[in-house]
Amino acid sequence: MFDLTEQGIAVGFALYILLAIPLAAALVARPVMMRFPRAGGMALGLVPAGLMIAFAALGASGPQAASIEWVPSLGVSLSLRLDGFSLLFALLITGIGALVVFYAAAYFAQAPRRTAGNFITLIFAFMAAMLGTVLSDNLILAYVFWEATSLISYLLIGFSSEDAKARKAALQSLIVTAGGGLALFAGILLIGRVLGTYDLSQIATLGPELAASPLAPAILCLFLIGAFTKSAQFPFHFWLPNAMAAPTPASAYLHSATMVKLGVYLLARLDIPFSAMPAFGPILIIVGAVTLLVAVLRALTQGGFKAILAHSTVGSLGLLVLLIGLDGPVASLAVVLFILAHALYKAALFFCAGTAIHATHAADIAAMRGLARPLPWTAAACALAAASMCGLPLLITFLAKETIFEALLDGGAHALLVAAVVLGNAGFVMIGLTAAVRPFLAGYGQPSHTHHRETFGLVFGPMVLSVAGLVLGVAPGLAAPLVASATSALIGVEFSFAPVLWHGVTPVLGLSLLVLGLGIALFVAWPRAVMILGRRRSVDRLLGDAGYNALFDGTLALARCATRMLQNGDQRRATGIVILAVIAIAAGTLLFSGTAPRLDTSMGELRILPTAILALMLAGGLAAVLTRSLIVSIVAMGMIGFGSAILFLVNGAPDLALTQFSVEVLVVLILTALLLRAPIRVCATRSSGERRFDAVLAGGFALLVFLALAALPLSPLDLSLSQFYGKVSYEAAFGRNVVNVILVDFRALDTMGEIAVIGFAAIGVWGMLRRRTASRKGPAR
Repeated sequence: MFDLTEQGIAVGFALYILLAIPLAAALVARPVMMRFPRAGGMALGLVPAGLMIAFAALGASGPQAASIEWVPSLGVSLSLRLDGFSLLFALLITGIGALVVFYAAAYFAQAPRRTAGNFITLIFAFMAAMLGTVLSDNLILAYVFWEATSLISYLLIGFSSEDAKARKAALQSLIVTAGGGLALFAGILLIGRVLGTYDLSQIATLGPELAASPLAPAILCLFLIGAFTKSAQFPFHFWLPNAMAAPTPASAYLHSATMVKLGVYLLARLDIPFSAMPAFGPILIIVGAVTLLVAVLRALTQGGFKAILAHSTVGSLGLLVLLIGLDGPVASLAVVLFILAHALYKAALFFCAGTAIHATHAADIAAMRGLARPLPWTAAACALAAASMCGLPLLITFLAKETIFEALLDGGAHALLVAAVVLGNAGFVMIGLTAAVRPFLAGYGQPSHTHHRETFGLVFGPMVLSVAGLVLGVAPGLAAPLVASATSALIGVEFSFAPVLWHGVTPVLGLSLLVLGLGIALFVAWPRAVMILGRRRSVDRLLGDAGYNALFDGTLALARCATRMLQNGDQRRATGIVILAVIAIAAGTLLFSGTAPRLDTSMGELRILPTAILALMLAGGLAAVLTRSLIVSIVAMGMIGFGSAILFLVNGAPDLALTQFSVEVLVVLILTALLLRAPIRVCATRSSGERRFDAVLAGGFALLVFLALAALPLSPLDLSLSQFYGKVSYEAAFGRNVVNVILVDFRALDTMGEIAVIGFAAIGVWGMLRRRTASRKGPAR
């Protein structure tokens, strides 16, 4: 519920309003871009920029929370919480989102107006989903936004819908992330069952109770699957590089501040309660280290500009997951610093890559030369961002990487783990140098042909981000309050952060120098590595998406096989398979349960009239089976429907009887009318063996129904629902006919659906009869 003070109410409404603003912007983005193609992007970019300022102002006064009951009976509420960690993500989402909008308007300047409008609309929707996820304090609410990010990213990745590669990559990302989302949802339901709450702020204090539950291993596995698929951890790492089929502004947003870090965000949020489970930390360390090394190895096989940056993102996510698995506040500080640094330099590098690709119409980095001459501002921004990626002094990433090594050494990490982190960071140096040197500085005297020059919109974003990395590196105190607040939110206690640029000659500095030296060596070896490893299909099959493709193709093959068997147009076969499955499931349940159904054979309450009616219904069923005439069969089957109506009537339900009579008459008349217009078949359509199988199948199903009905009177009858309807029908709905109240009030939507089905069926029958009549008279005009 809201804090009842005036300040609490204002803060609560402010959180909901800030979350609603991107949704409102998504509604107006397309009309604005259609009407103002030049100024519209700048105006729309001011919306997330204003949101960033608002979040900064709101978070400056400490953690804020608001809650509105949504489904109180299930413990689900619209709970929002803004603390240091969610504030960090909110600022990155809105700040980089503003630059993405500016950049997208310039990027699509030569495209049709609707293209830029549609894209920016999706960006705003994506922004709202991301903000909702990181601000949600209720896991159910967070899951709703979590899945929204998967759906919107599917549209962004497949934005170029005419490109088959983009469509395939979009579908792959949706299958992997949404599949992991289903596992996450199962884990959320289990954690709610164990702890009795879905609120993250309460779950953080219940770690021992969670670890003591027998469901703890299942909860841990389900949450890890959801987080690993979202953040592209091994073996789900393959979808993120393939997502480069998205337009560059979407890639910059996706890889820097948004969806791919959601898994990291969730794991960091649950670090305190999940740390009570001994397996949590080691699993994160192992998976993160493997992901980091696989990403570096894959980067050595890539020649595309965006592709090599995408693999560095996978490695960065692996490094973050590894750090979450470490113990101690320094590791949490390293997580926060690296999230901030990575968002700044990675978005800038993707912007620069997009400008280079857009100008040269070439995706391969080896095909670009000397672009610093035609694209000087882009080259400068790329150089500064690449230096940050390399972790050079006076840049924010230098402080982040030193904190990473400090966390490893202070935590007593194994030498193999330190070596893996050193090699992974050396891979980042190699990628940074490759991005800055080869397309912009190599071949400066003979630059690649460019189709257009730089524009302000293409340069503004990367320059702001790269300069921000430099400013925060030179004056880290500017970000110290935010970093300290975010770290405090992760460790659960107050944390003070006083950054120092120079620590002296320490082992940490030695590791940083080792990373730089190895990175330069890998940069020199990169062309040869691409030439050798890029040709080896075994590397791609082992570390790429070959396993996913095999599983996907196998699933489609199984579906085709099942379709040929089950949906081949033979209604008898389809019905027979369904009945056989029902019999097998029921018989298996009885067999493995070890209990036999009790039957009432007393015959003490035998009633003559219902027995006679049932005998007539049985006769109708036998006549329908034995006759060869379809007309006689329909009339005989009608006896069963009319018998049911009579049973309703003698048991005090005249309204149901009237409905049954009406429906049965209508069905018999319609089917008879159709059959009179259908060609008469005189030959048998079923062999004697097929008829015997049908008889056995029908007999087995009849036996199953008989046993169920015979055992029903001996089961306890629960009249609570009937009593509830009888009690409230008049009080709540002012109706004395309980059946009518149930149909019209309690089950109004069901009844409306049933009426719609009958109406559509009547329209279809009328259309078939009318077409048949028209065909006899002649062609319709």
